[in-house]
Amino acid sequence: MVSRAYTVAFQGVEARLVEVQCSLSPGLPSFQIVGLPDKAVSEARERVRAALNAMALALPSKRITVNLSPADLPKEGSHFDLPIALALLAALDVLPKDEVERLVALGELSLDGKLIPVIGALPAALAAAEADCDLVCPKDCGAEAAWVGATKVIAPATLLEAMNHFQGKSSLAPAEPGEVSLPPHARDMSDVKGQERAKRALEIAAAGRHHMFMVGEPGSGKSMMAARLPGILPPLEAEEALETSMIHSLSGLLNQGGISRARPFRDPHHTASMAAIVGGGRGAKPGEISLAHNGVLFLDEFPEFARQVLETLRQPVETGSVMVARANAHVKYPCRFMLIAAANPCRCGYMSDPSRACARVPVCGQDYLGKISGPLMDRFDLRVEVPAVSVADLSLSDGGETSTTIAARVYGAWQHQRARFKNAENVRLNADAEGALLEQVAKPDDEGEQLLNTVAEKFKLSARGYHRVLRVARTIADLDDSLQVRKPHIAEAVSYRLVRATV
Repeated sequence: MVSRAYTVAFQGVEARLVEVQCSLSPGLPSFQIVGLPDKAVSEARERVRAALNAMALALPSKRITVNLSPADLPKEGSHFDLPIALALLAALDVLPKDEVERLVALGELSLDGKLIPVIGALPAALAAAEADCDLVCPKDCGAEAAWVGATKVIAPATLLEAMNHFQGKSSLAPAEPGEVSLPPHARDMSDVKGQERAKRALEIAAAGRHHMFMVGEPGSGKSMMAARLPGILPPLEAEEALETSMIHSLSGLLNQGGISRARPFRDPHHTASMAAIVGGGRGAKPGEISLAHNGVLFLDEFPEFARQVLETLRQPVETGSVMVARANAHVKYPCRFMLIAAANPCRCGYMSDPSRACARVPVCGQDYLGKISGPLMDRFDLRVEVPAVSVADLSLSDGGETSTTIAARVYGAWQHQRARFKNAENVRLNADAEGALLEQVAKPDDEGEQLLNTVAEKFKLSARGYHRVLRVARTIADLDDSLQVRKPHIAEAVSYRLVRATV
């Protein structure tokens, strides 16, 4: 007889169901795992053998064959330990076969039988719910998996606890979902002295999820303002939290199985490789752009990134998804993020200050910012110059509005957009609107339309640039609680688009 249990193999954020078949047959004693296992899966037989010995269960003197079906799907990771052990215990008649066959299991075994947490519990729970099965996972993964809510999650701490549960000797309560509470934001926008125009641009970017580019002298506050951006963004909604947490689950970034409602803020160093930013490596893992899904990707020292890395951002910022194509894997990840980039005006950083600038002005600035291609720059909705902060501004006792005050306005703008796009597919905010939908919701009044057409003709705006001005104007109108996009909204949106050639 063949006993069966089920587990999953990960392909991007998708968890594909894998049937674990275990057969005992006469022959020389052996323990074989087949079905394209990687090294970690092949070594599961030794961990399973030791864990059973720790419970005083010896393997029979028979030929043990474990098949992972479908056999042509590569199996990677240590989470196959627990389903292999459960299928083997069912084959030995230690556990009832019908109970084990209704389970999707994942977890790594230590040599003494303890269950070690693994990545991917959240996607695995979704796969179990679709298959109408219960999920068995390590105790530390239970709070994460229970977030799905559509399947029963059993989270034992050891293999012995799992065995006693399914034998009816003791009962484990279903795991409860865990949530990480939002921490109070220590970094407040009121800490920023001066820079009112840049703070206004950040508010607009947050209100419509617009991409923003800041350029200014070293120490002018670009990184400081970007670090305070999460404090003015609304928390993740339940659906968004689930989308984001599935990616973080695959990357092992969830804190003690809890799901946070805080929007992710990723700020990779400029030495990051293309695989680190876009995704790739062994198993085509998600990159920084996917880890920033529904949040913020901040790229400081933007021109210092490798040009090849920067150019790979063109398609993801437009489509909201990325296909990581490798020789042995083709995986699609969501990556709908807000891109905030910051740069100095030139390599020395003081091009606008004659007393401190290098002798190569203005060629140094053209060479430095010239690393950013025109098509990539065209994808930024807002372009802002951040001048040096004056001593008078630094001496101010009050830095201006707090993050709480700004966040209230941003939340109000988001509510307008949620109501506007509630029946639109894959459109949540103004940055997602395009085509006929954009022209419908962002149609300006006659004066605004005349101004926009004049600017587009005079400054040769591309079609993308034209529509991005409309999106930003719609967001400014939302912040102003205006149903109609008017001339002042268009004028302000255009002012963030037409920055001098050095930017």
